[in-house]
Amino acid sequence: MNTMIDGIDYGPLAALVGQWVGNKGVDIAPDNQANVDESKFTDELNFSVAGHVENAEEQLLVCVKYHHVIRRSKNGVIFHDQIGHWIYDSSTKAVVHSFSIPRAVCVLAGGTFQDVNGSSVFKVEAKAGSETFGILQSPFMLKKAKTKKFNMELIVKGNELKYRQVMWLYIYGKNFEHSDKSTLQRVAYI
Repeated sequence: MNTMIDGIDYGPLAALVGQWVGNKGVDIAPDNQANVDESKFTDELNFSVAGHVENAEEQLLVCVKYHHVIRRSKNGVIFHDQIGHWIYDSSTKAVVHSFSIPRAVCVLAGGTFQDVNGSSVFKVEAKAGSETFGILQSPFMLKKAKTKKFNMELIVKGNELKYRQVMWLYIYGKNFEHSDKSTLQRVAYI
């Protein structure tokens, strides 16, 4: 696969670039009693190039930015809107996923990339309280729906993208694993 875009080598992030759509999403979230509530969803995920960044004349990173919109299958109502970046350091082969959720939660997750039988596999995680790959949240969220841990696996093979992510929450007086998974198809390069 050609990883050069506009004269910049995006490495494994080049596989992400494009407009992706899916209608096979499953959200496992807590209801207002912290019991399992499963919802089907459709999603649109747009990745575009954001260039490269040099840090302290030592580190050269490449970056793609994204916007992810999720709608309930039953009525088309948006119930999740997320923006963020994926960053790659070619010297260490490390990946970083940073994003913001409009519930006043921000995540900086770190991890690895592997090429597995022609699939680009990204795995990242973050933990509350970590000084490096952590989670920040508003006072309200800390009190009502504290996010304790996050992990994600994202796999791209050709024009198919699959992901599964889990947020470990303390909500309604209980621990809960809130998970989302979906399969999307690339419909355009952007």
